[in-house]
Amino acid sequence: MSNNRLTERLSHEIRNMILGGELAPDAHLSAQKLADRFGVSRSPVREALQNLADQGILLQHPNRGFFVREAQQPSPEELDIARPVDAPEIYYRLAEDWLKDAVPAEVTEQFLRARYDITKSELMDILNRATNEGWAERKQGYGWRFLPVAKTPEALEQIYRARCIIEPAGFLEPSFEIDWPALKEQKRIQEMLLKGDIERLPAERLMALNSHFHEEMLRMSGNPFLHQALIRLNRTRKLLEYRSAVLRSRLHQQCEEHLEIIALVERGQNIDASYFMRRHLADAISSKLPIQRSVAPAG
Repeated sequence: MSNNRLTERLSHEIRNMILGGELAPDAHLSAQKLADRFGVSRSPVREALQNLADQGILLQHPNRGFFVREAQQPSPEELDIARPVDAPEIYYRLAEDWLKDAVPAEVTEQFLRARYDITKSELMDILNRATNEGWAERKQGYGWRFLPVAKTPEALEQIYRARCIIEPAGFLEPSFEIDWPALKEQKRIQEMLLKGDIERLPAERLMALNSHFHEEMLRMSGNPFLHQALIRLNRTRKLLEYRSAVLRSRLHQQCEEHLEIIALVERGQNIDASYFMRRHLADAISSKLPIQRSVAPAG
């Protein structure tokens, strides 16, 4: 992906985080933290932050960096952000074809260009995005490989069972340490969701906020292997969950449970937080699987 396209995508994503309430007014934006989150270098992140400052979305203070402006009231059009600007319809067609096993696991660029009737530049944008999303990689030497993702309700259930093992364990790690600013920020996000963001934000943003909550809680375990395992699991289930409807009524209970987990951590009750997280994820299995079975690809 060209630097211009990457910068454009990052600008869009950061802007969405602001409009969606994920980044609070006056919050300081760390280029390194954003780079880690998006899996890119700091250079395009700095360019994206500068773009947003030029647009008046961010404030730039000399020697201090970039800060979110005071609360903005986005229009309905601004909140229609379910798909990033550089994710063309072909990207979702390719993702759907991979979910349905309509394309092989290993392909050439020529095969994909012919199948979707796109230019080399368009194809590289799509493949780089799929790489960033964690379901494609370039083969050594020649061609591309699509990576295993959850394609069936059974696979999704296995992912949630794996999460039931690693996420509760994170609270019990001897290296667990509360990141108080991050915990405060997660609390603010969950409260904003309950106050109306559940109804107004698009499905993709709601799913991203949910994944980020769980990843932040596990990051506090101090065990980077657990944290990276969860990030990988979340990427693996993303494509399948995007295809299903979002039960917004269920999200109210989910956010309330997230706040209860935060409260337990604040009080130092990590054993109780571990138990509560296990139950929270187990409930998610039973609530999601009926939906996934209704949208699962044939065969």
